[in-house]
Amino acid sequence: MAASNSTGIQTLLEAEKEAAKIVQKARQYRVQRLKDARAEAAKEIDELKVSKNEAFKNFEQEHAGSSDQTSHRVEVETEQKRVEIEEAFAKNREAVLQKLLETVYTVEPKIHRNARISQ
Repeated sequence: MAASNSTGIQTLLEAEKEAAKIVQKARQYRVQRLKDARAEAAKEIDELKVSKNEAFKNFEQEHAGSSDQTSHRVEVETEQKRVEIEEAFAKNREAVLQKLLETVYTVEPKIHRNARISQ
C-alpha cells in the first residue's frame, strides 16, 4: 500500500509540475500577445500620424493658393471702390462746396428754445 501511495503522490506531483508549466506558458503567451498588440497599436498610430500630416499638408497647399487668389481679388475690389469714390468726389465736389458755403454765409440769428427770456 505504501508503494501505491507513493506512486499516487508522485503522479500528483508530476501533474502539478505539468500544470505549473502550462500556466507558465499561458502567462508567457499572454505577455507576448500584449507586447505584440502594443507594437501593432504603435505602428498603426505612426501610420495614422503620417497620413494625417500628409492630408494637412495637402489641405494647407490647396488653401494657400486660394489665399493668394483671395488677397488679389480683395485688392482689385478695393481699387475699384477707390476709383468709384474718387469719381463721386469729383462729380459732386462743386455742388457740396456751394451748399456748404451757402450754409455758412447765410446766418439767421435765432434765440435757442432753451434760452430764457428775462423780463
